[in-house]
Amino acid sequence: MDRTLSLEFARVVEAAALRSGRLLGRGQKDAADGLAVDAMRQAFDSVNISGTVVIGEGEIDEAPMLYIGEHVGAGGPEVDIAVDPIEGTNLIAKGQNGAIAVMAIAEKGGLLHAPDMYMQKLCVGPRAAGAIDLNLSLTENLKNIAKKMERDVEDLTIVMLDRERHAGLMKEARDLGCRIRLITDGDVNPAMECCIEGSGVHVVVGTGGAPEGVLAAAALKCAGGDMQARLLPETEAEIQRCHDMGIKDTNAILTLDDLVKSDDVIFAATAITQGNLLNGISYFPGGARTHTIVMRAKTGTVRFLDTIHMDNKLKTLKAK
Repeated sequence: MDRTLSLEFARVVEAAALRSGRLLGRGQKDAADGLAVDAMRQAFDSVNISGTVVIGEGEIDEAPMLYIGEHVGAGGPEVDIAVDPIEGTNLIAKGQNGAIAVMAIAEKGGLLHAPDMYMQKLCVGPRAAGAIDLNLSLTENLKNIAKKMERDVEDLTIVMLDRERHAGLMKEARDLGCRIRLITDGDVNPAMECCIEGSGVHVVVGTGGAPEGVLAAAALKCAGGDMQARLLPETEAEIQRCHDMGIKDTNAILTLDDLVKSDDVIFAATAITQGNLLNGISYFPGGARTHTIVMRAKTGTVRFLDTIHMDNKLKTLKAK
């Protein structure tokens, strides 16, 4: 993909964030999501790609736009697209930190077509790449990560979703003396954060959505991090869905290269609410200020875009 597309993809996530951010704290998560989807879909119309949505808002009969299999773009190189117009709709509805508009783009066939089910995940940044093994216990992994990073286990901060299913992982990490940051929603954001030195996040662990796992893997691939995952189908229908999508062994550990098969991948995210790495949107009369990250695996670049959007129309964007 041409490097100039990176800025175009930044505009796509900025559009979704700007449109939905107006509903911050208003308890309207579905309305916010609808605004983000509409803005992102419109923004794709001017991007010179021939894109296919492989991870999106659902099947064609479940979503009017950005559904799996939808073709987007104004024409150009064929690419696979994974999108989450709002990762953290509950966070926007409640006015809480950590909501982002996010997408990943790779050459055709470059992204795992992850089915909508649970996935076990273990993510680390570049300094711990090669030190993880999902077959080992969390205790063994954290010791190996700390050793690779040349720090004590007590100096690691791990992030996981605050769910009852993670009670065992929480106890294990606390018994080792690790710091734990529990989040209510959205594990793509912390996976992205653990890629960047100084974010304060070193490990992301636990069970979350498989589509979000691919988005996280794209960020890690761009920044030199590492990830292992395992799909967790719960029904025969979900197992069959895996098979239909070309995943024959549902118990297999998926490496970073299984999740993102191409080195020609770009990841972009705009903060809607405040995060550890990105500042949330600031609105002012006649415009807004956004903070966006764009990462490109092929060149190993990570760019932060601090952007002022001067547009009087922003004042009037409301949910219909």
